[in-house]
Amino acid sequence: MATLNDLGLSDYEARVYRALLSAGSATAKELSLTSDVPMGRVYDVLGSLEQNNLVRSQAASRPKKYVAVEPETALERLVDEKKRELREEMDRYEDVAAQLTEKLDSSEPVEERFWTAAVGVDESVELLLERLEAARDSVSMVVGDLSPQLDPDDVGDVVLERLSEAVDEGVSVSIIVSPELVRRFGPQVRERYTDISSHPEFEIRTVEEIHGTFNVIDGVEVCVEVANPLAPSQVLAMIDLKDPEFAASVEEEFEGRWESAEPLEL
Repeated sequence: MATLNDLGLSDYEARVYRALLSAGSATAKELSLTSDVPMGRVYDVLGSLEQNNLVRSQAASRPKKYVAVEPETALERLVDEKKRELREEMDRYEDVAAQLTEKLDSSEPVEERFWTAAVGVDESVELLLERLEAARDSVSMVVGDLSPQLDPDDVGDVVLERLSEAVDEGVSVSIIVSPELVRRFGPQVRERYTDISSHPEFEIRTVEEIHGTFNVIDGVEVCVEVANPLAPSQVLAMIDLKDPEFAASVEEEFEGRWESAEPLEL
């Protein structure tokens, strides 16, 4: 059950505020009695509530009287304060992450062969986005068609968003797609493509008869989508392989198809 404590009020503050709502107006002594808040604490509690604009006081009266701000207004103010605190906390976390990024960057790239895999649709998309974010020099992508399990607009939008961030950081992005996939593009992807297509480090071309999906990242890493052998239209997994020699051979094949591909026109 939701309580005022969930929005940041202490037990004493919640008790005094509720007592004021019931009383209409009251002195500190009266509130101490009705709320069971010790007299030695009630003035501090009222001061805190007044500072947060949850109660108002009538200083001209002797003794001073207090009245509660209407619940709807009070709750709005509590929520606004929580939002402000969360924004500050988020900014602090982002600042810490930015400082740590420089300290935690690997000094040497992984040279030996290394592979990892993600099983299932959501995990595969997450692994792809992670590896695209890790790109520092180039991304060469081939997308034949998407599984019916994947929405072209949803997946295309998040992938293009990640690639847009990459090109802004100096990463060169080249993509080959099938005409069939282009026909499945929805308004969301088309709008995202329009925003990014003018960037000199970004280009999409189309070519017939390509199947499957793979990505070459920084010339040393290949991220390959694996179809389910028993249901080829479904995604089984995504395999990420760091192997400069293998990546170089895949990149060479990509370059051959890139030269014969046509610039994308939506």
